[in-house]
Amino acid sequence: MGETFARYGLTGEPGTEQFWQAARSPVSAPDGGGWMTLFLWRGGPATLSFESLPEPVPLARWGETDCWYAEVAMPARLRVTYRILTGDGAHADPLNPVGAGGERSIAATPDVPGQPYWPAIGPDDVLPLPEIRLRWTSALLGGRRTVRVHPAGGGGPLVLLLDGDDWLYLHPAMTAFDAAVADGAVPPVTLVFLPARDREHEYACRPELWRAVRDELLPLIAGGGVPADPGRLVAAGQSLGGLSALYAALEFPGLLAGVACQSGSFWWAPGAEDRTDPLDGLPGGAIAARLERDRPDLSGLRVAFDVGEHERRMLPHCERVERLTEQAGAAVRVSRSPSGHDRAGWRGALLRDVAWTLG
Repeated sequence: MGETFARYGLTGEPGTEQFWQAARSPVSAPDGGGWMTLFLWRGGPATLSFESLPEPVPLARWGETDCWYAEVAMPARLRVTYRILTGDGAHADPLNPVGAGGERSIAATPDVPGQPYWPAIGPDDVLPLPEIRLRWTSALLGGRRTVRVHPAGGGGPLVLLLDGDDWLYLHPAMTAFDAAVADGAVPPVTLVFLPARDREHEYACRPELWRAVRDELLPLIAGGGVPADPGRLVAAGQSLGGLSALYAALEFPGLLAGVACQSGSFWWAPGAEDRTDPLDGLPGGAIAARLERDRPDLSGLRVAFDVGEHERRMLPHCERVERLTEQAGAAVRVSRSPSGHDRAGWRGALLRDVAWTLG
């Protein structure tokens, strides 16, 4: 078989039934200071597409067999979401037990810490959904949305999960929070899964979303008999969602008790998204400028910031906002996750940071 697969501990002639019965994917071998990771696919031509690695990687065929493979160089400490693209669409990796919805899988180098409480979900598994479903017809935002609500551990402070559909259908946040609450790692909370209709618009430092949350959604939850403590609200968001959550704390003082922000898009400023390189503006973008200009009093607010170790161009933007938020009086926690700009990394920080914001 040669050294191509043997270095990964795989045995048998590629393409044979014996090989496929023992095959697993992905699998990593040390490579300098990082890792070389082998991906396998049984079938025809395919390409690997990664959520937070820049270029797709075509798979090569092993001889005349049905075995297609790619070796991908990965840095130390990386967790990444990927898909296998073929002529008939996108697929999860059938050889990988850790999935994210029906079309995505998660790869992790052997040196990343685990993500306790998050179950391994295969591509054919159907995730459980919260039993409480609210129909929110918003006069301020227009249209109708289905907002699902789950009292983990019997309910408690409200935790608003932005991009809620991702946390329902791609990553099993309800199951993870239930397990963490049962283990005492997170206090009882009431999860509110808020779907986005046009996230680039709604999350771009606009007051309409948060005015609607305050004046429409929170009364809807309170009037629906949901087990919750409506006096404490934490917003958890990633990327533009993280930007929006911190913006809400500035625009609507007293609305939020805490913010759990992963990889906040603090490069954002009006017009930044239209530039060839949106990240080349002043560090911290509009949020940093507002913190410096307005000098708000954020005492009483708890903000947990996390960003991926491999998001090097994001770091100057995040670091400036982290520093200015703390200078404004907020209690601040800063961490770095072993990932890029990727929900596979964010989910590890989500439970920990929500727990911290609740003290």
